[in-house]
Amino acid sequence: QLQASGGGLVQAGGSLKLSCAASVHTFSSYAMGWSRQAPGKEREFVAAISWRGGTTQYSDSVKGRFTISRDNAKNTIYLQMNSLKPEDTAVYYCAADRHTLVVSRMEYWGNGTQVTVSS
Repeated sequence: QLQASGGGLVQAGGSLKLSCAASVHTFSSYAMGWSRQAPGKEREFVAAISWRGGTTQYSDSVKGRFTISRDNAKNTIYLQMNSLKPEDTAVYYCAADRHTLVVSRMEYWGNGTQVTVSS
């Protein structure tokens, strides 16, 4: 089970930090990631992190502004979002999978957390 939290309303240029807590055994056996879905749009990849955190990937739209990290001792991943833009407004979902780093193919998905960026 994956539980995302940390969303909210923020002004453009502001920051938010999302968390995703996983109720799984051997959390380090799972690659993790974030996707988002804006109203009327398809879900899109945001960021991914490998099993032990040595590899991270970002979409071009968030690269340099967002940072994904994980704390395997706490079974949690994070998404630090800085310099937020109105176009970052979306529901953010976390995902997990034992075998792939491709977020769209991950097997397990959590609830979403709403991020709204006002201009």
